[in-house]
Amino acid sequence: MRELLAYAAGAALILWGVVHLVPTTAVADGFGAIGLDNRRILVMEWIAEGVTHIAFGALVALIAAAGYAGGSTADLVYRVLAVALLALAVLTAVTGSRTPAIWFKACPFVLTTAAALLVVRTLV
Repeated sequence: MRELLAYAAGAALILWGVVHLVPTTAVADGFGAIGLDNRRILVMEWIAEGVTHIAFGALVALIAAAGYAGGSTADLVYRVLAVALLALAVLTAVTGSRTPAIWFKACPFVLTTAAALLVVRTLV
């Protein structure tokens, strides 16, 4: 059961990270005529968040796959990641999700769900 919770959180984060990366060009284009430097920063930040989701998801899945499911170190890593995910969810909730873009509205729910799965996984 513990591993399934970790795998579910990891898979959700990896999937969300990939879904985040795919529309990068369209998202940048949606900002209209902005300067080249601003566009580069926007693209960089958009990619950085997608890569972060994928890396967090991969870390969660690798810890579970390596058989560390019962260890206190795994619990600590999962809790730290849960806090980081909640921080990103709050950041998105007070910024991006206030725009009409559906991706920003969904992001806090995806990240909070993954964080909850990780926390529950450390408690069972």
